[in-house]
Amino acid sequence: MRACSAATWPGCPRIAVNLSPAQFAHRGLVDAVAVALQCSGLDPARLELEITETVMLQDTQVTLATLQRLKGLGVRIAMDDFGTGYSSLSCLQRFPFDKVKIDRSFTRGLEESPQSNAIVRAVTGLCIGLDMTTTAEGVETKAQFQVLFREGCGEAQGYLFSRPCPGAEIPALLARLESDPSSA
Repeated sequence: MRACSAATWPGCPRIAVNLSPAQFAHRGLVDAVAVALQCSGLDPARLELEITETVMLQDTQVTLATLQRLKGLGVRIAMDDFGTGYSSLSCLQRFPFDKVKIDRSFTRGLEESPQSNAIVRAVTGLCIGLDMTTTAEGVETKAQFQVLFREGCGEAQGYLFSRPCPGAEIPALLARLESDPSSA
């Protein structure tokens, strides 16, 4: 897991890694994560593994056991693309995720859709009640960011803050955002 090389980035940001269903199903996943953490020196609490609902629909007992082992390492687990699947609420009930990522399809409509606002409000309220952080994906405008903040969304990601960039550019990006958060 090359992402763990971010252990040296300033400010101790969390490092999010998307796991595909195939990666998650690999029997050596937990051991690979443990080795990556040990070799890099990354604090496990800074590593956030993102899974989609598809993972939760696979062999439930094995899936839950793997998630528990990963949490036992001290890493955080996030439900990615929340709201786009069929049984997201049951997934939240079966496993105590640390974070729920609100899909960009809801963020996109915030400025003109009362339905998107209602969904974001409901998801953030649900997550607050379940002691989970919410992150909105696909934030592109300050107006979207303001609505998300008003609705209680704890975190946001998207082009408003930065386009994807190589890891070598992240320390400068973090410094820029730290010194002037309004630059986003």
